[in-house]
Amino acid sequence: MKITIYTILALIAFAGNSVLCRLALGNEAVDAPSFTTIRLISGALVLFVLLGLSKRLSKRVATRQHAKANASKGSWLAALMLFIYAAGFSYAYLTLDTGVGALILFASVQITMILTGVVAGRTLHNIEWLGVFISIAGFAYLMLPGASMPSTVGFVLMSCAGVAWGFYSLMGRGSADPLADTTYNFVRTLPLVAVLALISFKDVQVSYHGFWLAVLSGAVTSGAGYTIWYMALRGLTSVQAAVVQLFVPVLASLGGVVFASELLTARLVIASLLILGGILLVIFAKQYHKPVTE
Repeated sequence: MKITIYTILALIAFAGNSVLCRLALGNEAVDAPSFTTIRLISGALVLFVLLGLSKRLSKRVATRQHAKANASKGSWLAALMLFIYAAGFSYAYLTLDTGVGALILFASVQITMILTGVVAGRTLHNIEWLGVFISIAGFAYLMLPGASMPSTVGFVLMSCAGVAWGFYSLMGRGSADPLADTTYNFVRTLPLVAVLALISFKDVQVSYHGFWLAVLSGAVTSGAGYTIWYMALRGLTSVQAAVVQLFVPVLASLGGVVFASELLTARLVIASLLILGGILLVIFAKQYHKPVTE
């Protein structure tokens, strides 16, 4: 029951990030660099507080495992991936609707993780390759010229954000202490955040409403949300974790309709079925056909 609750909360947080970002940027309540800056700083602060509380609890149950876990401090490479994801995410939502952005993001994450496995030597079976091609066809359909075609720039930026988040997720799979690693990864983004803030200083546009949307995104749906997700991962298999994330675009689309008054287009529905269906095919095919090479 706890794992189920953690998973549901994490998925809501992921979808909430898309909704909050779109509400802030779509209504021009804040500029993209400022949203990214406020989001990462807020996330770092909240995570640092959570880590401090966690260490206090650890002292009450002092074990070697706790000592080893508390030594985790993330990495600069993971922090770079986190920053690229956050920046690309913000700039992409200047031109993308909530559901479209979430679909591109999480599909890119899954495809990145699948193809990374292929490059590392894992062999895909025919059914898995079919799933990959179906997903690519869904992307192609989504980007066909027409009135409902997403912004090309937004598509590229969100795809880059998805690739970065995919690598960030892969780097965190062996984490001894996810909370500590996530906290220090957020903290390590701050020098990059400072550079971004200096570059975009002349174009700062932050309203009261936009500021708090960014804080909410960083502190709750990012900082706390990512922590809850790591708690959920302790009770989920890799396949279950991959499958449940595919519900995020659906939740984000509904959130965009309810909170941002966006339209649910036929193109988005069809593209979603193709992209997510293809990825599901890859995930489930892996369970029935053990790869020759891992």
